[in-house]
Amino acid sequence: MNTTNLPDLPCYLNGEFTNLREAKVSVMDRGFIFGDGVYEVVPVYAGKPFRFAEHMTRLDRSLGELRIANPMSHDQWRGLVDRLIAAYAGKLGKAPGDTDQLVYLQVTRGVAMRDHVMPAGITPTVFATSNKISPPSAADRAEGVACVSADDFRWKKAHIKSLSLAGSVLSRQMSADVGAAETVMFRDGFLSEGAAANVWVVKDGAVIGAPKDNLVLEGIRYGLIEELCRAEGIRFELRRISREEVFGADELLLSNATKEVLPVTRLDGSPIGTGKPGPIYGKLYAAYQLAKQNA
Repeated sequence: MNTTNLPDLPCYLNGEFTNLREAKVSVMDRGFIFGDGVYEVVPVYAGKPFRFAEHMTRLDRSLGELRIANPMSHDQWRGLVDRLIAAYAGKLGKAPGDTDQLVYLQVTRGVAMRDHVMPAGITPTVFATSNKISPPSAADRAEGVACVSADDFRWKKAHIKSLSLAGSVLSRQMSADVGAAETVMFRDGFLSEGAAANVWVVKDGAVIGAPKDNLVLEGIRYGLIEELCRAEGIRFELRRISREEVFGADELLLSNATKEVLPVTRLDGSPIGTGKPGPIYGKLYAAYQLAKQNA
């Protein structure tokens, strides 16, 4: 197996701390064969996991939907994450508190002979690693980013943070092929989400998002955006949003672990609002930075 193209980064696999070049899983792992597992991506600021409890709640929910028992308690997960944070910081020659990182957690159903039926009595595979976090550039924040739109052709259990990401890979590549930052997807004429981000419409001073249902992965920022809106006196609403409303928005925003909150100023080549980042984005971004400092 050629692993020389992998960075020499610390990782954890099934009870052992090692590095990405040395870690190996069975070819019969159901994560490899079926994408039968779930994952979480936890941003770390100044050595502290951001909204860790919310990530654990979502991990529990995703595992429950796939009928996989969580192999660790939340305290055990936190201990694992803290060790990875320290290990990655050590690779950089820094103290954990001097680093921002992105910790990746993954649980698969485990190793078994190939069969669509869920096998009983197998041990889940647990993998975790940490790497640098790559935030948007200053230019993207100042000018906003371009996106493209597409029909949402993925499965109807998008609320599970599943390893089965072929649909998201294909949809994200559609935007990458034209140099755009994200693909904004619609199902039956209504906004669902981006390929790898939640999407928010700003209209008449209100922030509006798609409902928290099976068609949308409820990002950790769903709750955070609502909290920030409440703190800033911005009306917040979740409901079905038509394609026309998205293209007619005063502002359009993306949110995820790396983008935090990011303005979209062009969609399918047409400007959104004034074609510049708007005041609601400015308020939410500033409030987001304060939330990171206070975490």
